[in-house]
Amino acid sequence: MIKRAWNKWRSGYMGRLVADSFFAQGGLYAIAIVAMVAVAATTAGSAYMMEYIVDAMTSPEMRDWAVVIALGVVLLFLTKAIASYIQAIYLARAGNRIVAIQQERVYRKLLRHGVSFFATNESADLLMQTTNGAQAARSLIDVLVTGYVRDALTLVGLVIVMVYQQPVLSVMFFVVGPVALYGVRQLLKSVRAIMQAEFKSLAEIIRVLQETSAGIKVIKVFSLEDRMITRMETAIRKVEERSNDIAKLQSIASPLMEFLAGLAVAGVLVVSTLGIAGTEQPTAGQLMSFITALLMAYEPAKRLSRMRVQIETAMVGVGLLFGILDQEDTMQESPEARDLIEGPGRIDLRNVTFGYHGSLPVIENMNLTFEAQKTTALVGQSGGGKSTIFGLIMRFYDPDEGYVEIDGQDVSKVSYSSLRQKISYVGQDTFLFSASVKENLRCVAPEATDEEITAAARAAYAHDFICELPNGYDTHVGENGTFLSGGQKQRIAIARAILRNAEILLLDEATSALDAESEALVKEALDRLTQRMTVIVIAHRLSTVLEADKIMVVQDGTIVEEGDLDALMKADGHFRNLFDQQFKKRGKQAETLE
Repeated sequence: MIKRAWNKWRSGYMGRLVADSFFAQGGLYAIAIVAMVAVAATTAGSAYMMEYIVDAMTSPEMRDWAVVIALGVVLLFLTKAIASYIQAIYLARAGNRIVAIQQERVYRKLLRHGVSFFATNESADLLMQTTNGAQAARSLIDVLVTGYVRDALTLVGLVIVMVYQQPVLSVMFFVVGPVALYGVRQLLKSVRAIMQAEFKSLAEIIRVLQETSAGIKVIKVFSLEDRMITRMETAIRKVEERSNDIAKLQSIASPLMEFLAGLAVAGVLVVSTLGIAGTEQPTAGQLMSFITALLMAYEPAKRLSRMRVQIETAMVGVGLLFGILDQEDTMQESPEARDLIEGPGRIDLRNVTFGYHGSLPVIENMNLTFEAQKTTALVGQSGGGKSTIFGLIMRFYDPDEGYVEIDGQDVSKVSYSSLRQKISYVGQDTFLFSASVKENLRCVAPEATDEEITAAARAAYAHDFICELPNGYDTHVGENGTFLSGGQKQRIAIARAILRNAEILLLDEATSALDAESEALVKEALDRLTQRMTVIVIAHRLSTVLEADKIMVVQDGTIVEEGDLDALMKADGHFRNLFDQQFKKRGKQAETLE
């Protein structure tokens, strides 16, 4: 039975946290615990010394020992001061290391997940779980260490002094203790539920702030300020209410202990005054030593009584932390994964069927080939499955059926690092890190020289505007490039892809934010630089893909047409309809192209 209980505790959140964090920082905690033992011993010793201090002040025969007793008191409190300092320093170091380790573990875990994980989990919730969960782990370990070591040993030491000085009077203390513990136990039933609700409200505050930052233009244009203020005020009020509830529960312990301590002191006074505390009348020093120990026992007893409330509070955050760590990776690298072998970059989709999150298939039984070192364009109406094809090639998702091959190798059986090293990508939602222009470029090629970075920027026609920025390539671009225009961001993203120099280049509306002149220049540069690359382009503006080696028309998850421009125009099918819808000059354009 004991073994079963131990295994249950060991496999629970608290047991795992102790094993992962406490023992990992064993050296730091060992020093802190030794210091805590010294604090407990000196605290009990200071109560015991009150007997000699009072006797030296009131008894003539003890006055000769006054200097010795005074030196002893100084040494005792100096030792306690040093031990308290060491305890605080090493406890903080261990706690800070736990926070850092847990946050690193969670972040690594998040990066192991596939893109679908982030589509189903909001960033505000992940932020709360990562930050508050790590802090909760640190708080829980601190509470356990300080409670079971410093406070428990201090209380035991003071009780020993009390029993040694006045055994009969000490019985009253043992009556008060269980009453206080029972009162605190009744508080625990509400703590966890309140804390879970508070975490949800805090996540909503973060969510509103993120949406305000990202969507400030929409908020301003559509006058949504009042709506956002209402959302924020509602979330803030909920946090306030939950915080008040927690404060009320945590604060009950102190008044309860104070009242019971007052009863105990009053009882000691009455009993000692009536002379029924023992057969012998205690000396003033003994009585003062007992009362000092009793009063000093109040603080550690109060902390111990509140410890369970603190543990329950911290356990909610720890549960959120392990909730992330225990989730199975949505995308997993095969245990037998091998690196992609060198190849020209041919891509094949074999009988591929895929739907997001178990929904109806976006693409179904698709078979297609992207020829190596050729440019293939994917065109068609929105929602047809073009971006989904990109996601499958980059292995953001795995097909429900079939498989994707690069140079004849199933991408689900190769290592992530070798797969991603072979692919460069520019998306329609251009993302830049909150860093300098140079750091945004160099992040994809850490070994790139300044000359190579400049060459990539020139190729993307970004060099001139970068040089006009306040600090040139060292200019900070702001959160997601907020200090740059859409076209500038897109050209930096294209330069980043060029600098990567991968065998496969995926362009998803990569020039959509450029004006016609810039688009033509960038397109010319890409045509020159990608002659020996496998390039796949998604474009809604057909003018950007007319010179592609092959054009594929994607509709409702299938390839309904494919061929070069001349063949598709002569076929007078889906592509011709798209062409005519955009250019609205069917007769003249057809005559020109035919």
